[in-house]
This record gives sequence, C-alpha cells and structure tokens, in this order.
Amino acid sequence: MTKTFKNSQTAILFILPALLFILFFVFLPIVLNLYNSLFRWNSFEAGRVFVGLEYYGRLFKDPIFFTALKNNSLYAVISLVFQIGMGLIIAAILEDKLIRRFQPFFRTVFFIPSVISIAVVGLLWQLLYNPEVGLVNGVLNAIGQSEWALSWLGDSKTAIYAVVAVSQWQYTGYMVMLFLLAMQKIPFEYYEASMIDGASKIKTFFFITLPQMKEMILVGTVITVIGAFKVFDEVYVMTNGGPGRSTEVLGTMLYRAAFRNDEMGYASTIGTIIFVVTLTLSLIQLKIGKSGKEA
Repeated sequence: MTKTFKNSQTAILFILPALLFILFFVFLPIVLNLYNSLFRWNSFEAGRVFVGLEYYGRLFKDPIFFTALKNNSLYAVISLVFQIGMGLIIAAILEDKLIRRFQPFFRTVFFIPSVISIAVVGLLWQLLYNPEVGLVNGVLNAIGQSEWALSWLGDSKTAIYAVVAVSQWQYTGYMVMLFLLAMQKIPFEYYEASMIDGASKIKTFFFITLPQMKEMILVGTVITVIGAFKVFDEVYVMTNGGPGRSTEVLGTMLYRAAFRNDEMGYASTIGTIIFVVTLTLSLIQLKIGKSGKEA
C-alpha cells in the first residue's frame, strides 16, 4: 500500500508541471476572456464598466457576425472536402505499389507549402490572382478562357473562394502526410487477404484502409474544423476582410474590434464565441467518431 502511494506521488510530481502549464496557459485565459467580455473597457483607460451580456446581444444583431460565421462555415466545409477527402485519395495513390517508389519526391512536393509562412503565401497568391499580371488569369487567357479571367480578390462574389482555395493548396499536403503515416501502420496481411479474395483496389480502400484509419481521420477532421474557425492570417494578408467585408471571418472581426476600434470587451465576446463554436464542433465530431471505442 505504501509503495503504491509513493508511486502515485511520484507520478503526480511528473504530471504536475504539465497540469500547471495547461491550467495557466489554456484554462485560465479562457475564463479571463469570458470575464472580460462582461465589461466595457479599452487599452487606454484603467476603469471598466460592467455591461453584462450587452455585447453578446450586440454581436447577434450584427449582420457582419453572420457573414463571418457563414465564411468560417464555408471554410470548414471546403476544407473537409479537400484536406480530408482529397488528402485521403492522394495518400492512397502515393501508397499504391506502382507509385510508392516515387513517394519521397511527392511527399516533399505536397508538404512544402505547409511549412511556408502564411504571410509569404498570402503575398504570393495576391500576385498570382492579380487581374493584370497574375498567373491565374494569364493561364486562363492562354487557353482561350478569357471569360473566366476575373478580379479574383476584388470581386465580393469570388474573393472568399479565392482565399479558401489558397488554404487548400497550403494544408492538403499536411493531411496527406498524416494519412500516409496511418496507412503505413496498417498490417499488410489485411491487404494480402483482400487480394486473395479478389477485392478491387477501390473496395480495399473503402473496406480495409478507411476503417483502419478511423482514428487518424477523426484527428484530421477535428484539426481541420478548428483551423477553419480560427483562420485569420491568410484573410488578413490577402483581403483584410474585403471587398466590402465579404471575406470577413471571426478572426478578422475580433482583430478589428480589438486593435482597430479598441473595443476589448467586444473582442473578448467574439473570442468566447469562437471558443464555444470550436469546442462544440469538436465534441460533436468526437461523439460521432466514437474516438477510442470500437464501432
């Protein structure tokens, strides 16, 4: 009994630094942000005025909030299709025995965009989207599709899709790497049995590969959805929420409230909403995926 107690004390001593770190740098900021959202305050005045839930009422009456929420949701849906869906397909192709010998080259090609600074990527794609000298319109004109040559970032109808496309280009390769690692851990005996049974590659993918990758797909989905609702850098660099705030997302809305309008309480309210949305969606995904449990 004494030995067990000593072992428990030793385990707690090892765990304590990590628990304190999480407490002070994760949970405490969340609580403080919620508390700050109940006050009217700014960076240049010491005093605060308690306003209760006033900012929450204001937020839900703000049409820009619903535009931002719609854009974040669009980000999430498109990201799931490309980063998860296309990522799985690309990973399966690279893991095919006919392509596997070229896999190191393609892994590098797909992964490079994810390690480039988002600011650099944003500026690069601003140039590519330029309606006069950009490569995108240049290619469209060269192949005789001039009617598709648009002002991609200058048109409120196309700007959000142009920005979302950049994120898919940058992060799909990262998901491909995660899925490749998961595929390489699947016992080869499963594939041998499927070949003996005469299963096609498509059936093998759906009935062996996908079920065995369930946990990794769940992790990738959670990362992708959270990233879609936390997105800020690429929108800020490429459009700053324009034109006409058509590409506004929750992150840029928070930044505008805090550092442009100096409404720290309102910005804290937006931050709280981002937290609630991402937490709720993550819990739903974990529930649906039944993480750690047998289906």
